[in-house]
Amino acid sequence: MSGSRRRRRRSLPYGRDVTASLVVFLVALPLCVGVAVASGVPAEQGLITGIVGGLLTGLLPGSSLQVSGPAAGLTVLVFETVQTYGLGGLAALVVAAGILQVLLGLARCGRFFRAISLSVVEGMLAGIGLVVIAGQLYTMADAAQPAGGLAKLAGIPHLLIAPPSWAALGIGCLTLAVLAAWPHAPARLRTVPGPLAAVAGATVLTAATGAGAARLEFSGLAEAVSPPGAADFALFGSAGAIGALLALTLIASAESLFSAAAVDRLHDGPRTDYDKELIAQGAGNTFCGLLGALPLTAVIVRSAANVQAGARTKAARVLHGVWLLLFAALLPWTLEVIPVTALAAVLVHAGFKLLPLRGLRALWRAHRGEAAILVTTALAIVTVNMFEGVLLGLGLSVVKAAWDTSRIQLRVHTAGTGTARVEMSGNATFLRLPTILATLERLPAHRAVELDLTALRHLDHACGAALVQWADRHNRTSEAHITYGTAVAPP
Repeated sequence: MSGSRRRRRRSLPYGRDVTASLVVFLVALPLCVGVAVASGVPAEQGLITGIVGGLLTGLLPGSSLQVSGPAAGLTVLVFETVQTYGLGGLAALVVAAGILQVLLGLARCGRFFRAISLSVVEGMLAGIGLVVIAGQLYTMADAAQPAGGLAKLAGIPHLLIAPPSWAALGIGCLTLAVLAAWPHAPARLRTVPGPLAAVAGATVLTAATGAGAARLEFSGLAEAVSPPGAADFALFGSAGAIGALLALTLIASAESLFSAAAVDRLHDGPRTDYDKELIAQGAGNTFCGLLGALPLTAVIVRSAANVQAGARTKAARVLHGVWLLLFAALLPWTLEVIPVTALAAVLVHAGFKLLPLRGLRALWRAHRGEAAILVTTALAIVTVNMFEGVLLGLGLSVVKAAWDTSRIQLRVHTAGTGTARVEMSGNATFLRLPTILATLERLPAHRAVELDLTALRHLDHACGAALVQWADRHNRTSEAHITYGTAVAPP
């Protein structure tokens, strides 16, 4: 009987997708609410973003198994935006970022986001993770967050020694303990997603003990919809708003497309069309902005849960949006019993997962330059801000790439008393010009010199002109001759 039931279940269309959608819904629910609270906006806005990620972005082509919604990686930027421009300004920025993503997708720029250095992306996520952890530790203890990443980090020791609410901190720490131990729990328990189990346990404990932890406030989805007004778009007259827009577009797009690449490695189905996925993310963000909700991005935790639960089509991610909508509409009172400290603990745990703790040591041993870029990007985000930290990381990666591709080998033959010979191979660029000129200037001024450039693969204008100038100077006391190869030409 049980075997026939299993066969009927497998024969039902979208049967696995329905099951997977329920799993994703249970994972997404606490994360949507937690990200909203961490971002400094009402919890309803996180749920609206999750619903849009399922019902709109989920229907559009791109990646069929990737799930979108509010992400921990955007909490820092969203929090700073709300503090600077208010909820209306955030809505205007999300609309503009969504439109920009759609335009980038139509221009077939989706593939180029994959060219961003992995060290910059990991450094960006690590920096975000550190700021999320530092900020949410204060929320766990029912304390106000200091302004700035360094101030948050500096205040943590005093916070842990003398928290404003030992009850809230204790419940938050127990929630963290459950999240950390859940992967090692028995298989039957692990059918319930860890975040849901941890938050549910914290809620029951808070109710049973009467602990004085702050509870979540939830007024309903309809009340949370607040479209931006015409005045809100006036913020784009400031350079700071333009920087925030570019940072939001870059981070949301890069995180979504890197997530798509990771999801593609988890299944054997159709591969992601990156341009269409970028358009889908842009459409979702445009709609989220018009509703006054949080920005969305593809989220690897929810996407991996979707694949691992057996999803086969986009029906799973669409249905997860349906379950979020029904839950928020029919059972909103259940959210009001959740202690805020438990949601903060979920975000602290998510922040730790953004830190590349295991991979950093191996990266340092194999590619120290890449490891330095990762750490520098993360520290810049913590100490300065998101946008400038990402720009610094991108700049360093470009400089490193230019330096690595400017490798040149110089072989000097000065034996005997005849013509000295200097052979160059590799790439001669202005970055290596000091080394090249220092080598040539050490040659005896009275000897003839032949510069053999036939093995060079590239000779830029600055380097070529400098070699000609050196040869002209050397010809005043002796003789210098330059032999060019087929790959390079005289400047």
